[in-house]
Amino acid sequence: MTDTTDPLVDRLASVDSVVEVGIGNHPDIAGALAERGVDVTATDIVEREVPEGVRFVVDDVLDADETVYAESDIVFARNLPPELHRPTLAVADAVGAAFWFTTLGGDQPTVAVDREQLPSGETLYRAKDSKALE
Repeated sequence: MTDTTDPLVDRLASVDSVVEVGIGNHPDIAGALAERGVDVTATDIVEREVPEGVRFVVDDVLDADETVYAESDIVFARNLPPELHRPTLAVADAVGAAFWFTTLGGDQPTVAVDREQLPSGETLYRAKDSKALE
C-alpha cells in the first residue's frame, strides 16, 4: 500500500459498508477495507479485477443503478474528476449515504465539503449535503 492508502483505509474502516466508485486499476483501498471486515462493493464503467472479499459491479455513476449503493454507509471515490462530483453526490444522497472523495492534483471540489487533512498530507473531502458521518 502507498503512504496515502493507509490513512484513507483507517478513516473509511470506521463504517460497515463502502461503495467505491470508479475503482479502475487501483483496488488497494477496497482490498484493505475488505481485510478489515468492511462490506465493500467496487464499481467501474468496465469490468475490473478486484481483491478477494470485494464485490464488483459494472455501473456508471452518470446513470447509476441505485440498488448497488442502497446499503452503503459511504459512497467513496479516489481521484474523482470534478465532472463526477455532483452526480456521485446525487447517488449518495438518493440512498442516504455519505459521500467522501479525494481529487487529482489541484482539482477543487465542485460540491460543498468539509475538508479533512489526513496524516499522509492527502485531503479527504466529505460532502456537506450528504448524510453526516463524523
